[in-house]
Amino acid sequence: MVVSARATIRPPAPSKIKILATADELFYEEGIHTVGVDRIIAGARVTKATFYKHFRSKDLLIIAYVEGRDRQVREWFAELEQAGADPRDIARALVDSINEEAVRPGFRGDPFINAAAQFADESHPVRVAVTAHRDWYAKRIEQLFREIGHPRPGDAADDLILARDGALAGGYVGDPIAAGAALHRSLQRILGEA
Repeated sequence: MVVSARATIRPPAPSKIKILATADELFYEEGIHTVGVDRIIAGARVTKATFYKHFRSKDLLIIAYVEGRDRQVREWFAELEQAGADPRDIARALVDSINEEAVRPGFRGDPFINAAAQFADESHPVRVAVTAHRDWYAKRIEQLFREIGHPRPGDAADDLILARDGALAGGYVGDPIAAGAALHRSLQRILGEA
């Protein structure tokens, strides 16, 4: 009998899932540095031994948090691609989803920028994880504009990402409706160049 590698991969333990879910919520809502391990342990209703069985340090949990957020973004793109969505529709859906997030109760800005802001050292593993996400995201947006037929897809990606970052920051500290409208205008201008 042949056993595939896929069959030997175990799903994450329920306690690990609870720890990650609790950390995701608390890190995003309150900030990474303000939330201690004891708070996560209490919120996840696990023992300290269980926490350290899954995560040897808070930094490893923070990296798992960033990687989990990264996975959500990648899966969002994959779902639309698998559905055969037109690249222009994907770009519009992306902006719509950013704007929906910015008006959601409890919105605290971009989780990746927030995480990076709390780790000044660019070589810190958390910053490395954030940079890996941002690099992938920039390449994915550039590819999207290449598929649309934009004459300068790299510039278009830079423009949209800067507008996105500004809309997320403006949506958190200012008027999310105005920030979202500006983001939509930026996308329309970029699409008009294609």
